[in-house]
Amino acid sequence: MKRTFIYILAVTAFVSCGTTNNSIVRDGNKYVPYAQRDGEEAVVYFTRNLSADGLIAAYEKVAGEIGGHVGVKLHTGEQNGPNIIPREWVKALMEKDLADATIIETNTYYKGDRYTTDLHRKTLEVNGWTFCPVDIIDEEDTLTLPVKGGKWFKKMAVGSHLVNYDSMVALTHFKGHTQGGFGGANKNIGIGCADGRVGKAWIHTTPGQPNQWDIKEEEFMERMTESTKATIDHFGKHVTYVNVMRNMSVSCDCEGVHAAPVVTPNVGILSSTDILAVDQACVDIIYAMTADEHKDIVERIETRHGLRQLSYMKELGMGHDRYVLIDLDNGGKKITAADAAKGLKPFVKE
Repeated sequence: MKRTFIYILAVTAFVSCGTTNNSIVRDGNKYVPYAQRDGEEAVVYFTRNLSADGLIAAYEKVAGEIGGHVGVKLHTGEQNGPNIIPREWVKALMEKDLADATIIETNTYYKGDRYTTDLHRKTLEVNGWTFCPVDIIDEEDTLTLPVKGGKWFKKMAVGSHLVNYDSMVALTHFKGHTQGGFGGANKNIGIGCADGRVGKAWIHTTPGQPNQWDIKEEEFMERMTESTKATIDHFGKHVTYVNVMRNMSVSCDCEGVHAAPVVTPNVGILSSTDILAVDQACVDIIYAMTADEHKDIVERIETRHGLRQLSYMKELGMGHDRYVLIDLDNGGKKITAADAAKGLKPFVKE
């Protein structure tokens, strides 16, 4: 009965393709250099300070519209996952700037440590997310938010508790991703706010066939991005983004202790009120690394056609792929992604 219900919801969510801007490169395996982009520039803040203090500094630059009941969208990881954002950093941030906020999560689409609410609660305890409330926003129900201008969806199913929040902070561990190529703020929200049974199925699976993960490459990126759009449109200006470029395995934190070893150097922390700009800046820094430094993660991004996340966000009007990068470590100096990628040290496991 549940499978039939999901199928019906899926059919009602899909829409046919509309016209789009032909100037945008839609091939998700083709990187577009900065000089070839057009449009206005957003502002992205950057610090090399990978610590609680660095996280706080980056967040405080983009926190102006965050207030009321705040949800912090965070990937809390599978049990004992080695690469998630350190709990101590998040605790320090929340104690200083987000004292009444709640971490928000959803159950997973795959069977694992966070597949059910009971398993998820146990995993939260194992991983040390016990210093503040954690709301598994789909533990009771799902609801739908409209997808404006969507190619694949008219609406997206999210955890029903999402609308209980006035603002959202997307606190993202930037890394590779098995399906998405890379996991930035777009993935954190698009997959992370979609509920575990309906929304995630709409994004990952064509109804009526047995492969749970059959939707791939450009189509997957577009579906995920439309899911993100539904959520950030709901919050309007009351959403902000912080990306932590640390322990960047080519694997998502969903893979936990089975994640591929980290070989990409740690970089720093970026923040913006523009979701496209912050993800684009992270990708630009990756591409600005030396070939030896970035070869694994670039291979992961391009073989999965992950760059379509960026071009589709631009196509949907979700943000800007041009930006001013502000160096918080040097008095607010304007720098480039290449500057941010200079002098990186080989990754050493802590």
